[in-house]
Amino acid sequence: MTSTARGARARARIEVTAAIKEEARRQLAAEGAARLSLRAVARELGMVSSALYRYFPSRDDLLTALIIDAYDSLGEAAEAAHAAVAQEGPRQRWVAVCAAVRRWALAHPHEYALIYGSPVPGYHAPETTVPAAARVGLLLIGIVRDAHRGPGLADLPLPADLRPEAERLVADLAPDLPPAAGAALVAGWAQLYGLVGFELFGQFHRVVEDREPFFRHAATRLADQVGLP
Repeated sequence: MTSTARGARARARIEVTAAIKEEARRQLAAEGAARLSLRAVARELGMVSSALYRYFPSRDDLLTALIIDAYDSLGEAAEAAHAAVAQEGPRQRWVAVCAAVRRWALAHPHEYALIYGSPVPGYHAPETTVPAAARVGLLLIGIVRDAHRGPGLADLPLPADLRPEAERLVADLAPDLPPAAGAALVAGWAQLYGLVGFELFGQFHRVVEDREPFFRHAATRLADQVGLP
């Protein structure tokens, strides 16, 4: 086979893969992840199921590809927001990343629900999803690490009964950070997605009306919580 023919085949595979994912995202929006079906995707694309299986051997393989794409898209948005304020202080950078997570979620609600909503019955995410899933977390860790190495972190309380777990957390995630900072980081990470999820899934309805300033205030308080100067 000539290189031209191989290139054409590779481009065709990329195009078909993209079309499959796009139809799958449409079905996620309409039916939810639990009802995603390879047969339904194939039918909407005018493909026989056996042809689609050459691209994604199972529903779980397709879900995994969509999950990685969603995490990468979110990570890219957060990294771009951070790059835009890279010369600012840690608090400004922290709030910028948090705000980017919120903006992405509001623009991609069904993909956000796929990665941070209810688990899909019968699906277990493989290790291949971890690098993409870690992008925002690593960005937040980097901001706290820079503050620790530079102006320093505020002293944070750490109950004695939490110290062993906090030490384990920093050993796994950021060995150069104090245990109290590691525990605060994980709590702040969870609270960030809790804030976004509450807004996206309707729990703030008739509770918080002016949501952007509320979110920025909450993100700033999270910066306090992790000890950013």
